[in-house]
Amino acid sequence: MHIAILQFEMHIPGSQSLKDKRRVVRSIKDRLHKQHMVCVAEVGALETWNLAILGIVACNRSGAYLQQVMDAIVEKLKGHPEATLGECSLEIVSAQMLTAGDVDEQGQPLWSEDERRDSPAE
Repeated sequence: MHIAILQFEMHIPGSQSLKDKRRVVRSIKDRLHKQHMVCVAEVGALETWNLAILGIVACNRSGAYLQQVMDAIVEKLKGHPEATLGECSLEIVSAQMLTAGDVDEQGQPLWSEDERRDSPAE
């Protein structure tokens, strides 16, 4: 399993209020969810009326497929009529990376014994 995480900024120059911003953000979120079956959330700059920071998450068994979906989303965002795409970052994580020994790149445990789901019940 692979998980794609896309975080991006949308600059909304025509927005004069938070209400204007929320209308544009809701339109982006609804359209992306419906067309690409991804989870979309506004994750930053919540009180800034001309900037939205959004995050998208999707999972699939194919990392290549997720790359194609995220590339299509970025292209779609570049052509949005009411907002311009700012900074954008994409990360695709493989679940094998998370389950291989349950340690990070430095060899440290990802979670404590209390946090593990498969720890024996008391």
